[in-house]
Amino acid sequence: MAITMHNILRHELIGLMIKVTSSENKSLIGLQGTIVNETRNTLEIRSGERLKKVLKAQIVFQVSINNQIIEIDGKKLVARPEERLKR
Repeated sequence: MAITMHNILRHELIGLMIKVTSSENKSLIGLQGTIVNETRNTLEIRSGERLKKVLKAQIVFQVSINNQIIEIDGKKLVARPEERLKR
């Protein structure tokens, strides 16, 4: 099944390019990179040469899928990836 704006929350996020658009931690706003790991509460993002762990519940981010920009509230992702995929 292809990733669309309607089913993105049920798909694997590792490998997606993201941009943080809103965050409780203002220093994260504008962070861009590739998701390289995901846990229940965090996303690990590779931005250039550095790795940055961010709390899902504290960010809103954008991904580009099929030339569409989709904004995702990280609070909707708080769960283990394998459990989220089953919902």
